[in-house]
This record gives sequence, C-alpha cells and structure tokens, in this order.
Amino acid sequence: MIVGESGLGKSTLVNTLFNAPIAPTRESPKEATNTDSSKAVEINSFTSDIEENGVKLKLTVIDTPGFGDFINNAEAHKPILRSIEERYENYLEQESRVARKNMVDNRVHACIYFIAPTGHSLKQLDVVFMKELGAKVNLIPVIAKSDLLTEAETEAFKDRILEDIKANSIQIYYPAVRDNDDPETVQEIKEIAARIPFSIIGSNQTYEYPPGSGKHVRGRKYPWGLIEVDNEAHCDFVKLRQMLIRSHMEELKEHTLEVLYENHRSQKLAEGFGSPAKNPAKFEEEKRAHETKMAKMEAEMKLMFQQKILEKEKKLKQAEEEMYARHREMKNQLEQQRLDLEERKKRLLGGNSTSSVNNRGGGTPTQKKGGLF
Repeated sequence: MIVGESGLGKSTLVNTLFNAPIAPTRESPKEATNTDSSKAVEINSFTSDIEENGVKLKLTVIDTPGFGDFINNAEAHKPILRSIEERYENYLEQESRVARKNMVDNRVHACIYFIAPTGHSLKQLDVVFMKELGAKVNLIPVIAKSDLLTEAETEAFKDRILEDIKANSIQIYYPAVRDNDDPETVQEIKEIAARIPFSIIGSNQTYEYPPGSGKHVRGRKYPWGLIEVDNEAHCDFVKLRQMLIRSHMEELKEHTLEVLYENHRSQKLAEGFGSPAKNPAKFEEEKRAHETKMAKMEAEMKLMFQQKILEKEKKLKQAEEEMYARHREMKNQLEQQRLDLEERKKRLLGGNSTSSVNNRGGGTPTQKKGGLF
C-alpha cells in the first residue's frame, strides 16, 4: 500500500522499485478515470505478475488517491484503516469456515507512507495517520522527493521525524536481527535500520552518465547535475528496495501474520466474531452448506463408480464375444480339416483296392494280349 499526499511520486516510486509500469501515474489516462470531485479517499488496487530470473511474483499495489488533498483531513485516514481491517476480517472469515482449502490472502503486508520534504517536522496529518495505522500494518516511512533537500537538511529532517515518532509512540517497521543471523546479515540489517526513514527518489528516466561512457543510469537531471536513483550516496532507494524485495519480503509477511493479524484476530474472536458458540446461526449455515457439498460429491462419486463398472462390464462382454467367435472359427477350421483328411483317406484307400485287383489277374494287359496271338 502506498499512502501520501498527491504529487509526492507514489506511483513513480512503485514503478521504479519493480522497473515496470505497474501503477498508473498522473499523466496516464488510466488514472484520469479514477479522479473525480468527490471529497473522499479512494482505494484503488493494481495487480501485476512479475517474473525475474525464473522467479514469479504476484504483486498487488493499493493506491490511495485523495489522501490529504482536502481542507479538512481529520478523517482522511479512516477509509484506509477500514480497508486494512476489512482485509483482515475477510481472511478471518475464511479461517472460520468449515472448508478452508482455497483461502485467498489479500492482507496488506507493507504500507509505504510518503512524508513531504518540508525539512521541518511531521505534520498533524502525518502523526494521526501513522499513529492509527502503525498498530495495523507494517508502516515504512519515507521522505518523498528527497532531492529537494541538501544532504545536511535530509539528515536533520530524519532526526526530527524520529523524535516525533518516539514522542507520539508511533509504531513503525524495523527489520529485526535474529539469533541465527550471520555477522554479514546482521550488518546489512543494521545498515537498513540506520536509514529509516528512507530518503527516496523515484524515476524511470535513464541518462548516459558519465557522458560518453556508454553507461546509462536512472535518475533526475538538473542544470547543475544528475541525481542517481541507484546511488546510495544520493538517496536510500537501494536500501528500501533491498528490504522490500530482497532481504525482508518474507519477514514482512511473517510479521503481518504472527503479530499484526494475530492481534486483530484475538480482538475479534474475543468480541465473538466468527465464534460458533456466539454465532450458531452462521455455523449451522456453513455446516449445512458443507454437508450439501459432501452429499453432492458422494453422489458424483457413486455415479462415476457405476459408469466405470458399466464400462468394464461392456469391455468384458465384448472380449468374451470375441473369444467365442475365435473359438467357433477355430472349431470350424478343425472340422473342415478333419473332413478333408477323411476325403483324402477315402481316395487313397480306393486307389489301393484297384491296384490289388489288377495285380491278381497276372501279368500286364500287354502281356495278355500278346498271349492271345
């Protein structure tokens, strides 16, 4: 989720983080359709499938146009808070169902809050929002468009922000060091934590720098020089990207699950949300729906089983008929062969009888004729 006043470069930062046009910017026509004259904070979601080096990631970015853009912003945080809580309650409702096979997780795992680069201290709007949302979501404060401040002004502004956060008991996300982390990982975590709140610059424009070198960098160009997005000497963009995408993506999700969502879940269950004992009608409705689903599955399985049996019986009957047909054919062939053999036997026996009679008459027919003359 990205939250901040208009013009602080929220969409640009998201597109810079993932190097892809995920969130529409002010210049794009898509955003123009979401802008109206209604005095309310909108909640717009953009989902994109990202793939890098064979690794696929489904990313959902939630934008909040209208936040802080009105004269009276006392309740500007409430639609955002309500959206986060509704996502928790939606997940809790899925957990309370009898069938929980296909659960969809649409909880917010990170909220980047954009602070205007005033160089002074947090505004009342910032304090109210961060205090209300800090206990509900992983809150990550960033100083937007930090290139408008000098290096000394940026460091002084960071110190004032941290003092205000401490004075107002605001909860923000800090990467934690674990017992099994190696020294190199511990050092990386300390370096990231030391940059909070992050001073960031967003830009998808590339420039050849140094000129004539053939090397292109992302940044913002001014008459006096070039501010590089990926240069840690210019801003904290690299550290923010490292924490969000590379080193602490799973930790953010775990903290949401084990701490933030668990607190919300415990509170709601204590109030009776989703409890079968306090909501028997809903439990009975889900039970009946589950029983109906199971009965339908059982009927389908029985029908499928019967179809399989009929198909098997049909195949067996067909095989049996084919076997009988081959048996009859072989029997007929054998009978024909027997008749042929008997016929040959008769012919042979008849030929032998004629030869015996001629031999008993004595001499050959030629000899008999010669004897008469």
